This record gives sequence, structure tokens and C-alpha cells, in this order.
Amino acid sequence: MIYIAAGADFVADACASARSVRENSPGVAIDLYCDAPDTVEDRLFDQVHVIENPHKRSKVDYIWQSRFDRVLYLDSDTRIVADISNLFELLDRFDICANHAHSRERPSTNQTWRTEIPKCFPQMNGGVLLFRNSDAVKAMLRDWAEAYHGAGFTRDQVTLRELIWLSDLRLFILPPEYNIRYAKYLEVWDENEAHPKILHYPDYKSQKTSKLKHAWDKMRGKA
Repeated sequence: MIYIAAGADFVADACASARSVRENSPGVAIDLYCDAPDTVEDRLFDQVHVIENPHKRSKVDYIWQSRFDRVLYLDSDTRIVADISNLFELLDRFDICANHAHSRERPSTNQTWRTEIPKCFPQMNGGVLLFRNSDAVKAMLRDWAEAYHGAGFTRDQVTLRELIWLSDLRLFILPPEYNIRYAKYLEVWDENEAHPKILHYPDYKSQKTSKLKHAWDKMRGKA
């Protein structure tokens, strides 16, 4: 598992996310790529790698450089609330696993890069990516870095969508509980529908956090 974080706030958030992994999936190895290694607490990560020339989307430059054969990349604004170690078993059958982007009707989400793609093949969210670190996947991820820097989009998902569409990689779409973007889903799910695994919430420091926690506790019968 890897995090890639540039900037003090994002590094701190990645540390908080990693602690949630340690709590729920203690056997998973975790590496951090960051530009402030001196601020990272000891023994939280298995290895800490230094980012050079950091920018907002440094993940495209480093995600393909992971030392692991099977990689789960998580954005720093994620929190793990259940054991997710069995995710890696998906890579026995698939090359890359991701969730659909949530806001699929936003103009920025519907942008086209070079190729017209059916709308029913939407963007994948780039914040939770599981992949085999094979030559084919690594080549696609390198192309993603080159495309991001060359295409001129502020979002990295525009180019990722097309590269996956044009590839021969075996793609699996993860269930929504592995990338919950908004508390409203926890409000409507009941115990028999889905159990949250990965919360991917924009700001854990805002008042919305209490809403998320309340919804999560309500679902578990603790509210």
C-alpha cells in the first residue's frame, strides 16, 4: 500500500489515514512518498521515500515506482474503517481495480482528451487505485504521468479514463463501499446493503465530519 503526499497538510492527512490502516489491516505494508519526511512519525510506515519537484498531482510521477508487486494507492483524505487486506486477492484475476468517479455529470468530469469514449464508461476516481505492478500496468501508469503533464487538464482522471479505455488491462470496478465520498450514502444504506470499508471524505476537519461519523455509527447501531 502506498500514499503520495506533497505539502505539510497532505502529509499529516496521509499519516492519519495510515494509522487507520494499521488499526484495521495491521498486516499490510505501507510506504509513503512525500516531500517532508522529517515530519513523519517513526515506525508508522515501512519505508518513506522523498518526492522531488512536488506538485498537486505528484502521485502520477510516483505511483508506478512502488516497490510492491501488488499495490493499493490511497489518497491522503481516506480513512479505513474495516479490514481491507483481502482486496489484494482481486489481483489474482485483474490488473487494475478502481471505483467510478462519483460526480459523473460535471463538465470537468465529462471532458474529452483525444478519443471519444462512450459516456457509459465514465472516469475512474484516482484516489483509490489497486493494481498489479506488472510491466503492462507500469507502462500505462508512466503514460499517465506523461499525459497529465502534457494534456493540460487540472484533473488527472481525464487522461486516466482514456488510457484505461485504450488498454488491454483487465479492469474491475470496486463496490462503492470501497470509496465512499459522501456521508449521504451511509444515511441510506442498511445493514444488509453494504458495510463501509474506505471513507474518502474531502475534509475530516470540517463540521461535516460529525455528520459522517453519526451516519456511520447509525448504520452500525451505535447512534
